[in-house]
Amino acid sequence: MQLAQARIESGDRVVLAIDDDPRQARRLEGVESVHALALTALERGVGLAALTKEWPGDARIDAVALSDQGRLLAPLDHPDPAHLLVTGTGLTHLGSAEGRDKMHRQMNEADQSEQPLTDSMKMFRKGLDGGKPAPDDFGVQPEWFYKGDGGIVMAPGEALRMPHFALDGGEEPEVAGLYLIDNDGVPRRIGYALGNEFSDHVTERENYLYLAHSKLRACSFGPTLLLDELPDDIQGTSRIRRGDEVLWEKPFISGEANMCHSLANLEAHHFKYAQFCRPGDIHVHFFGTATLSFSDGISAQPGDEFEIDAKPFALPLRNPLAKDATAPVPSVKPL
Repeated sequence: MQLAQARIESGDRVVLAIDDDPRQARRLEGVESVHALALTALERGVGLAALTKEWPGDARIDAVALSDQGRLLAPLDHPDPAHLLVTGTGLTHLGSAEGRDKMHRQMNEADQSEQPLTDSMKMFRKGLDGGKPAPDDFGVQPEWFYKGDGGIVMAPGEALRMPHFALDGGEEPEVAGLYLIDNDGVPRRIGYALGNEFSDHVTERENYLYLAHSKLRACSFGPTLLLDELPDDIQGTSRIRRGDEVLWEKPFISGEANMCHSLANLEAHHFKYAQFCRPGDIHVHFFGTATLSFSDGISAQPGDEFEIDAKPFALPLRNPLAKDATAPVPSVKPL
């Protein structure tokens, strides 16, 4: 069971339930957002998947056509974007440290054979040793970063824009967990979505302490929201298209079988902070990746299109790359 949000030709927002064939998505009657549907599930004390299955609506809509027309929206949003927080975690996947370690070692041209482990490799090894704790225990905490609020979320098909000062705009194919904080301050997982976390890897390469700067960029997730449990082994493909050609393509894998942290451990270390358990907020939390075109020497250019495709997600996530025009240096004025 998967959900999608779209804006149809009339201008109305609709919520679609995809059971199997995205070309036969079922329009849910009288509901305009997954957020509203989730609040109804909380009020009734039922699961979101169960509520979706019993929700009236027989009209069929071709979600593939809506995707081609650029009408699909992010599968979860909030009426007030300031109450949607986007965060993520890194060095969580087997193999994810290789590119980061190489990036940081390139900053020092001395003999690499006698250099100590980079901080990235140390963090990765901590995850290998203690990232999958027993139930109800804290494991080692992962790398964590903040990206922004709902204002940085671009819909599927919408351009991921590099700020004019950015040195790079690179894809990060990931799975994201989507959450709603209930009235008691308890995080309630709504589901999972494919995501392009999108970062500035050249800025990060200058100094790993620039990681926080490199993450303050746009992102995209969707087009569909998986209500079922995430499979342990997700196999897909990440690619970059330039015009009619595929510039770069590589397998994209995720799921706990391919990770050094459990999802429960990543969630626990995010929601252990009281400020992330404010009732009514929505959280989009990226779980990390081991696949980057940047690690293969690829530099994406404006006009290129990122594509991430993986089962069981019903539709691929596609976003073109764009860059903002140069802007003046911000000026702060006294009040």
